[in-house]
Amino acid sequence: MRIALLGGTGDVGEGLALRWAYHSDHEVVIGSRDPEKARAKAEEYETELSSRGVDRKINGFENGMAADRARVVVLAVPAYHATDTVEEVADSLDEGDILVTPATGMKRDEDGFHYNRPGAGSVTRLVADAAPEGVSAVGAFHNLAAGRLANLDADLGIDTLLVADDDDAKETVRLLAADIDGLRPLDAGGLANAPEIEALTPLLINVAMHNDGLHDLGVRFD
Repeated sequence: MRIALLGGTGDVGEGLALRWAYHSDHEVVIGSRDPEKARAKAEEYETELSSRGVDRKINGFENGMAADRARVVVLAVPAYHATDTVEEVADSLDEGDILVTPATGMKRDEDGFHYNRPGAGSVTRLVADAAPEGVSAVGAFHNLAAGRLANLDADLGIDTLLVADDDDAKETVRLLAADIDGLRPLDAGGLANAPEIEALTPLLINVAMHNDGLHDLGVRFD
């Protein structure tokens, strides 16, 4: 399957791109508002994979062109850019396409990071509301440490929670997530449950900040 990572030049986009390209046969496309930046990052990812004996072609495009080339589109962008990015690429999305969002709204003060819950209830809900008719939204990959994800020498051994109102779309994303070695996807129900998942991210960051050796903290449910 072809997967477009919009904002694929950032930390989370890098980790997902490398993991899918390294562990699976899925075709990865990098998107950015700056197509030159997307192409440059795609070449960096190819070089990293080549150094590990994996010969994979990764293409980079402007966000709209990247979305046009994929059925699954991951919004690897900050929460405050999520709906803008959906609106930006809406004309490139077809009925049956799937939008995946790992974004969490956060704010920081002297005590640490806190969940910044949007009026719609969650960033995942904002994406679902902005999606064109016939395009489903799935929340996934929220609570992953970007550094651990992008380090192909690191064993993940962690879970990712999935929420969606479209069971078929959720199953598609579950299978994609399961293709990443060491990442276990778990069904967390419908979109109404997204706030509880998104709120875990600032908690994990705060724990990582205050405890040595936990900078790449993840979650595992046993």
